[in-house]
Amino acid sequence: MLMFSVFKTLTDQVVVVELKNDLSIQGTLKSVDQFLNIKLDNIKVLNEERHPHMMAVKNCFIRGSVIRYIQLPRSAVDTTLLEDATRREAQNEGKR
Repeated sequence: MLMFSVFKTLTDQVVVVELKNDLSIQGTLKSVDQFLNIKLDNIKVLNEERHPHMMAVKNCFIRGSVIRYIQLPRSAVDTTLLEDATRREAQNEGKR
């Protein structure tokens, strides 16, 4: 649930999503759900020569299970806050 909360704070930020089929898409994160399905607007395919069919697409919905990596803007992530939240979540898991 922690990563879902992090991604919810990153809406309207430009991210790069790499899929398991090696397709990399840059776009503005518009929404994310608890399964880490994401919606991107104003997308641009980073390796256009390998995926020319994606040139006409302007927005997309990506199922969370096909995502390999999501590259976030460094300035948008508060690492101190994320580290604290991770520690708190680990402590709560240890109490169960």
